[in-house]
Formats: sequence, structure tokens, C-alpha cells
Amino acid sequence: MTHRSPRGFLPSVAIAMLGLIVVHPDARAAETTTIAQARMEHGGQAAPSGIATFKLGDLTVTSPWTRATPGGAKIAGGYLKITNNGISADRFVGAKSDTSDRVEIHEMSMSDGIMKMRPLPNGLEIKPGETVELKSGGYHLMFMDLKQPLKQGDSFKARLQFEKAGSLDVDFNVNALGATPQH
Repeated sequence: MTHRSPRGFLPSVAIAMLGLIVVHPDARAAETTTIAQARMEHGGQAAPSGIATFKLGDLTVTSPWTRATPGGAKIAGGYLKITNNGISADRFVGAKSDTSDRVEIHEMSMSDGIMKMRPLPNGLEIKPGETVELKSGGYHLMFMDLKQPLKQGDSFKARLQFEKAGSLDVDFNVNALGATPQH
């Protein structure tokens, strides 16, 4: 999905969280674009402190989290860090959760004032000695067709799938609707 913002600046666009509508001022009502996890770079609340860590062989997954969703939302973004402490690359190839019908690995980028989000059907390489962060505005998970709203303070399980290491069960914490990662 794409959205062209005038002069690359988003305030002229009504941006809402998960599953709400982004309307460009030049767009007719029927030409709206749904955009997931879009947010202004300022504002929002810090994620609660505390770091959850999950290990699978040479891989370490830290701090899986998502944002609460408004009623009726059918999508949610998922964020975490994956560190490869081994000597060979692995590939993060997918995830599953009972919270949604499917989970996809996505990449979001800005190019010439156009916001693009695309799935990564071949997954995401995790090179040896490197950490890959799935975060808002970059690589992230998309929980598609949510079965119920995600509520702040809850958590849910997901199974991450790696090409070589296999599967890893993790818990995603549900933070506030406008939460940003704590640095």
C-alpha cells in the first residue's frame, strides 16, 4: 500500500492508529487508504519497562510488544529484536498466533515522499553477530484479521519460525494505543 504525502510531511494527513482511515486532502471519500501502525514521530507513551528475553539456539529474541487496538480494528503491528549470536546466518521466515488469522513479516519505507509497506514472503535474514530490530517505520510483524481487540496490559502468545533454528514461542505484551518503544 502506498500513500503520497505532500512535500513528504504528514500533518496534512489525518493519521490514526491501527485500522483507521488515512485521508489525503486531495482524496475523494471513496479513495481512502487504510494504513497500519502509522503514527507521528512525536507523541505517544513509552512502553513499560522490563525486558522479556527468549532464546533458541544462537538466537535471542527480546521485548516482543504491540499496541492496543481500537474496537473494530483488524490489524496490529508487532515489534521485537532478534540477535544472532552464532557464526552462521539464519532467516526469520514467519509467525503464527491464535490472536489473528495470519501473521506476516513486513517492511515499511519512505521513498520520494511515498510511504510503502510490503510483505517479505522470503522472511528476514539475521546475519551472525547482528541484531535486527522490528519496529514501527521499518521491519515489523503484521497481525492480520484480529479475532478480538488487543487491550493494554494483556499479553498473547505467538510462535516465531526460523529457517534453521526452528520455532520459538514468545509472549507479546500489549502496550498503550500510542505507545513507542522505550530506548
